[in-house]
Amino acid sequence: MHKDIATPRRTKEILDQYGFSFKKSLGQNFLIDTNILRKIVDAAEISSETGAIEIGPGIGALTEQLARRAKKVVAFEIDQRLLPILADTLSPYGNVRIIHQDVLKADIHQVIADEFTDVADIMVVANLPYYVTTPIIMKLLTDRLPIRGMVVMLQKEVADRLAAKPGTKDYGSLSIAVQYYTEAAVVMTVPRTVFIPQPNVDSAVIRLIKRKQPPVAVNDEAFFFQVVRASFAQRRKTILNNLVNNLPNGRAMKEQIEISLANASIDPRRRGETLTMEEFAALSNVLHNLLKL
Repeated sequence: MHKDIATPRRTKEILDQYGFSFKKSLGQNFLIDTNILRKIVDAAEISSETGAIEIGPGIGALTEQLARRAKKVVAFEIDQRLLPILADTLSPYGNVRIIHQDVLKADIHQVIADEFTDVADIMVVANLPYYVTTPIIMKLLTDRLPIRGMVVMLQKEVADRLAAKPGTKDYGSLSIAVQYYTEAAVVMTVPRTVFIPQPNVDSAVIRLIKRKQPPVAVNDEAFFFQVVRASFAQRRKTILNNLVNNLPNGRAMKEQIEISLANASIDPRRRGETLTMEEFAALSNVLHNLLKL
């Protein structure tokens, strides 16, 4: 067994050896706790038949734990300075491929077709860079990738929003978008002390398992999400005010919006954060039919 990368001492050795300095703009925080890394891999239920996709491998701490259990690991790394370090730290593992690319610009379908021809399932497992967490998660979900799901580390407050239930302060359009595609659960909270450099916030690991089909039936997905986003545009405002002020042509459609709320049995004085996904689906379907879109 090779020495774990993710110990404080080994991490410091690697960083010193390469004279590596952290780039704040890339949100680089490296984990130095092998126990937490193993728990992340456990939560993802990685087996010898799994293909793992990682984003932002850093110096390979999580990559190494994945490589020991998965059939193959493909990691996207945007920082060129890390490529020689990864080539060195991951040299014991023949089942790892590093792709030097911004995952937000990558054709992940093509990467999966090229790299994962003989795996039973695919999981995304990553310690995500905090500054692009939400765009990455939404790309992975809306690209309709053939993945089982993802287990990712992110800011605790974002994890809370992804898994939030109606009527809570964290519940918003992001909660609904993520829960439309996946079943979301926070696996654990991670203190800032297990990273170098230490971030200013605590982190959490969230598991998002893709649903076979969404929990609600909507006439038009894009319109459904438009209604949801408009409903949360100003949290203090009622659902009626938000829809009138934030849907395209909302003011001209005020009457139809009022009728739709009545037909969907939703009190126009309620706030967006009190509505369930089922209520949003009913509302967007009624409004969609009324507008004959």
